[in-house]
Amino acid sequence: MVSLSLDWKGHLKFENSKGSPAIVLHSSTHGVSSPPQALAYAVMACMAMDIVHVIEKGRGKLKAMTVKFEGERAEGQPRRFVWMALDFQITGQVEDRVVARAIELSRTKYCSVWNTIRPDVELRTSFIVHR
Repeated sequence: MVSLSLDWKGHLKFENSKGSPAIVLHSSTHGVSSPPQALAYAVMACMAMDIVHVIEKGRGKLKAMTVKFEGERAEGQPRRFVWMALDFQITGQVEDRVVARAIELSRTKYCSVWNTIRPDVELRTSFIVHR
């Protein structure tokens, strides 16, 4: 079970309640994540953690990883994501086939965040391994 709590801080700003992990969400403040951005970060982190796990389990030598996100939201309400694209920039001694398999396993089996999102949201993935 996951149990979290947010406190309203006025207007459209929320922060974690005491005892919940740190997060600040706001609808339109520059430099503060909005709920859709938080969802994007959650998908990015969930899949990246799965990929790291698969690479390390296979004894790959991962030195660095950067994940980039792009997405498009619907014009009308609800302004949900209609597609998301994740690009994984990986540095290390890792075979391309291992990264491709890790992405596929994350997408289809392991990433609980992605697998919670509506099935009609398109997910595009790409990667480059820098050796």
